[in-house]
Amino acid sequence: MATEKCFAKGSPAPGPVPKGQLHLYSMRFCPFAQRTRLALNSKGIKYDTININLKEKPEWFLEKNPLGLVPALETSAGEVIYESSITCEYLDEAYPEKKLLPSSPFGKAQQRMLLEHFSKVIPYFYKIPSARRTGEDVSTQEVELKEKFAKLNEPPPPCRHVLWFPAS
Repeated sequence: MATEKCFAKGSPAPGPVPKGQLHLYSMRFCPFAQRTRLALNSKGIKYDTININLKEKPEWFLEKNPLGLVPALETSAGEVIYESSITCEYLDEAYPEKKLLPSSPFGKAQQRMLLEHFSKVIPYFYKIPSARRTGEDVSTQEVELKEKFAKLNEPPPPCRHVLWFPAS
Protein backbone atom coordinates (compact mmCIF):
# COMPACT_ATOMS: atom_id res chain seq x y z
CA MET A 1 0.00 0.00 0.00
CA ALA A 2 1.49 3.35 -0.98
CA THR A 3 1.01 6.48 0.98
CA GLU A 4 0.34 9.60 -1.09
CA LYS A 5 1.39 11.88 1.73
CA CYS A 6 5.00 13.03 1.80
CA PHE A 7 6.39 13.25 5.32
CA ALA A 8 8.41 16.40 6.03
CA LYS A 9 9.97 18.21 8.98
CA GLY A 10 7.41 18.40 11.78
CA SER A 11 5.32 15.48 10.44
CA PRO A 12 4.28 12.87 12.98
CA ALA A 13 5.94 9.48 12.57
CA PRO A 14 3.91 6.73 10.92
CA GLY A 15 2.55 4.00 13.14
CA PRO A 16 4.37 0.77 13.90
CA VAL A 17 5.14 -1.69 11.13
CA PRO A 18 2.43 -4.37 11.03
CA LYS A 19 3.63 -7.91 11.72
CA GLY A 20 4.53 -9.69 8.48
CA GLN A 21 5.15 -6.43 6.61
CA LEU A 22 7.85 -3.83 6.09
CA HIS A 23 7.91 -0.06 5.82
CA LEU A 24 9.78 1.23 2.78
CA TYR A 25 10.97 4.79 3.30
CA SER A 26 11.17 6.22 -0.17
CA MET A 27 10.83 9.25 -2.42
CA ARG A 28 8.59 8.96 -5.47
CA PHE A 29 11.23 9.58 -8.11
CA CYS A 30 14.32 8.12 -6.44
CA PRO A 31 15.95 5.43 -8.64
CA PHE A 32 17.74 3.96 -5.63
CA ALA A 33 14.46 3.49 -3.78
CA GLN A 34 13.02 2.04 -6.98
CA ARG A 35 15.73 -0.64 -6.85
CA THR A 36 14.50 -1.75 -3.42
CA ARG A 37 10.85 -1.52 -4.53
CA LEU A 38 11.65 -3.84 -7.47
CA ALA A 39 13.23 -6.36 -5.10
CA LEU A 40 10.22 -6.21 -2.75
CA ASN A 41 7.78 -6.71 -5.63
CA SER A 42 9.84 -9.49 -7.24
CA LYS A 43 9.87 -11.41 -3.98
CA GLY A 44 6.17 -10.75 -3.24
CA ILE A 45 6.90 -9.08 0.12
CA LYS A 46 4.13 -6.99 1.71
CA TYR A 47 5.18 -3.42 2.46
CA ASP A 48 3.90 0.10 2.95
CA THR A 49 5.60 2.98 1.16
CA ILE A 50 6.30 6.04 3.26
CA ASN A 51 7.48 8.94 1.11
CA ILE A 52 10.01 11.28 2.67
CA ASN A 53 10.58 14.91 1.69
CA LEU A 54 14.34 14.79 1.23
CA LYS A 55 14.74 18.58 1.39
CA GLU A 56 12.90 18.84 4.72
CA LYS A 57 13.38 15.45 6.37
CA PRO A 58 11.28 14.68 9.44
CA GLU A 59 13.24 14.47 12.68
CA TRP A 60 11.96 10.96 13.41
CA PHE A 61 13.33 9.74 10.06
CA LEU A 62 16.82 11.03 10.90
CA GLU A 63 16.61 9.12 14.19
CA LYS A 64 15.88 5.93 12.25
CA ASN A 65 18.41 6.61 9.51
CA PRO A 66 21.21 9.03 10.47
CA LEU A 67 22.26 9.40 6.81
CA GLY A 68 18.76 10.66 5.98
CA LEU A 69 18.77 8.88 2.63
CA VAL A 70 16.23 6.65 0.95
CA PRO A 71 15.60 3.82 0.56
CA ALA A 72 15.37 2.49 4.07
CA LEU A 73 13.45 -0.54 5.30
CA GLU A 74 11.95 -0.99 8.75
CA THR A 75 10.84 -4.36 10.09
CA SER A 76 8.07 -5.01 12.62
CA ALA A 77 10.87 -5.62 15.16
CA GLY A 78 12.03 -2.00 14.66
CA GLU A 79 15.17 -2.96 12.72
CA VAL A 80 16.15 -0.35 10.11
CA ILE A 81 18.25 -1.17 7.04
CA TYR A 82 19.33 1.51 4.59
CA GLU A 83 21.28 1.97 1.33
CA SER A 84 19.78 0.38 -1.79
CA SER A 85 22.32 -2.38 -2.39
CA ILE A 86 22.24 -3.32 1.30
CA THR A 87 18.43 -3.36 1.46
CA CYS A 88 18.27 -5.62 -1.61
CA GLU A 89 20.88 -8.00 -0.19
CA TYR A 90 19.00 -8.04 3.13
CA LEU A 91 15.73 -8.89 1.36
CA ASP A 92 17.38 -11.72 -0.57
CA GLU A 93 18.76 -13.24 2.64
CA ALA A 94 15.79 -12.56 4.93
CA TYR A 95 13.27 -13.88 2.38
CA PRO A 96 15.16 -16.78 0.73
CA GLU A 97 12.10 -18.43 -0.86
CA LYS A 98 12.64 -16.63 -4.18
CA LYS A 99 16.32 -15.77 -4.64
CA LEU A 100 17.28 -12.71 -6.67
CA LEU A 101 21.03 -13.29 -6.66
CA PRO A 102 22.78 -16.37 -8.01
CA SER A 103 24.11 -18.80 -5.41
CA SER A 104 27.67 -18.94 -6.77
CA PRO A 105 30.14 -16.36 -5.48
CA PHE A 106 31.21 -15.53 -9.05
CA GLY A 107 27.60 -15.07 -10.16
CA LYS A 108 26.96 -12.73 -7.22
CA ALA A 109 30.11 -10.79 -8.04
CA GLN A 110 28.98 -10.41 -11.65
CA GLN A 111 25.60 -9.05 -10.50
CA ARG A 112 27.32 -6.57 -8.20
CA MET A 113 29.70 -5.44 -10.97
CA LEU A 114 26.74 -4.84 -13.27
CA LEU A 115 25.06 -2.82 -10.53
CA GLU A 116 28.21 -0.71 -10.13
CA HIS A 117 28.30 -0.03 -13.87
CA PHE A 118 24.62 0.96 -13.85
CA SER A 119 25.11 3.28 -10.87
CA LYS A 120 27.45 5.35 -13.07
CA VAL A 121 24.52 6.04 -15.44
CA ILE A 122 22.00 7.30 -12.87
CA PRO A 123 23.50 10.80 -12.28
CA TYR A 124 22.96 11.63 -15.95
CA PHE A 125 19.19 11.28 -15.47
CA TYR A 126 19.43 14.40 -13.31
CA LYS A 127 22.33 16.27 -14.93
CA ILE A 128 21.00 16.34 -18.50
CA PRO A 129 17.43 17.55 -17.81
CA SER A 130 18.73 20.09 -15.28
CA ALA A 131 21.27 21.48 -17.78
CA ARG A 132 18.63 21.62 -20.53
CA ARG A 133 16.34 23.69 -18.30
CA THR A 134 19.07 26.29 -17.89
CA GLY A 135 19.87 26.30 -21.62
CA GLU A 136 23.26 24.60 -21.30
CA ASP A 137 24.77 22.48 -24.06
CA VAL A 138 24.30 18.83 -23.07
CA SER A 139 25.92 17.20 -26.11
CA THR A 140 29.02 16.10 -24.17
CA GLN A 141 26.90 14.63 -21.36
CA GLU A 142 24.71 12.80 -23.90
CA VAL A 143 27.82 11.24 -25.50
CA GLU A 144 29.09 10.19 -22.06
CA LEU A 145 25.71 8.65 -21.23
CA LYS A 146 25.65 6.67 -24.49
CA GLU A 147 29.18 5.39 -23.76
CA LYS A 148 28.16 4.28 -20.28
CA PHE A 149 25.05 2.53 -21.65
CA ALA A 150 27.23 0.75 -24.24
CA LYS A 151 29.49 -0.51 -21.43
CA LEU A 152 26.48 -2.14 -19.77
CA ASN A 153 26.29 -4.51 -22.77
CA GLU A 154 29.96 -5.50 -22.54
CA PRO A 155 31.14 -8.42 -20.42
CA PRO A 156 33.13 -7.35 -17.35
CA PRO A 157 36.90 -7.28 -17.85
CA PRO A 158 38.87 -10.20 -16.44
CA CYS A 159 40.18 -9.72 -12.93
CA ARG A 160 43.86 -8.86 -12.71
CA HIS A 161 45.99 -9.70 -9.71
CA VAL A 162 46.80 -6.63 -7.65
CA LEU A 163 49.69 -6.32 -5.26
CA TRP A 164 48.46 -4.58 -2.13
CA PHE A 165 51.93 -4.09 -0.71
CA PRO A 166 54.99 -2.94 -2.59
CA ALA A 167 57.28 -5.79 -3.59
CA SER A 168 60.57 -5.69 -1.74
